[in-house]
Amino acid sequence: MASVENAYPGRVPQDDDRAPDPPESTDPPEPSDPPDPPVDPEHGVGPWPGGEAVWPEGDHWDHDLLRAGDRRNVIDRYRYWTMEAIVADIDSHRHPFHVAVENWQHDMNIGSIVRSANAFAADTVHIVGRRRWNKRGAMVTDRYQHVVHHPDVATFVAWARGVGLPILAIDNVEGSVPIETYALPERCVLLFGQEGPGLSPESIAAADAVIEISQFGSTRSINASAAGAIVMHEWVRQHRF
Repeated sequence: MASVENAYPGRVPQDDDRAPDPPESTDPPEPSDPPDPPVDPEHGVGPWPGGEAVWPEGDHWDHDLLRAGDRRNVIDRYRYWTMEAIVADIDSHRHPFHVAVENWQHDMNIGSIVRSANAFAADTVHIVGRRRWNKRGAMVTDRYQHVVHHPDVATFVAWARGVGLPILAIDNVEGSVPIETYALPERCVLLFGQEGPGLSPESIAAADAVIEISQFGSTRSINASAAGAIVMHEWVRQHRF
């Protein structure tokens, strides 16, 4: 099935809600992303009990999965559903926060951030910088999560300003505010930096606020994908509970 990257099945796209496709990348060729993880025959569910004669009715059911079983990593509610139906259903209750990641060095953590964004029903993940990213960590969740690309920080910032979304940079630089004391806006973009160097000075300068996760050990920073999960969960804690 085709990826849902840069696509919004199940809802009407808004021109000012989408990042335009950039020109073809001039980056040198990179190795292909790894194939999907192998299917575990013990995971999921087998063919629909009773056979085709008692299959449920509805356009959201996938006849191939009803016939052969559904071994995908999806919640029970979505067993035997088509991918398109799952995306459309998530679209009906996505949260109004976005996630953005600067990607200058083919960051291996982006896949994990996409997976967390799917778990917390983020509106969209924005890859800023290099188009390619290693999808292994996403564990196929990128098929259910909207992902768009911006060629540089300036393009990303222009998009965010155009749709009225404040940019919240997540980095423990001087002057940052502890997330534990910060009221996250309901509509916002959570911007994370490259593993190692963190956010670029351009991103920090463009941010409406710079937020840090309080730490109490010896390390200067935590893993980028772990930081993403913490901040997304904090948004959910503040706005859903």
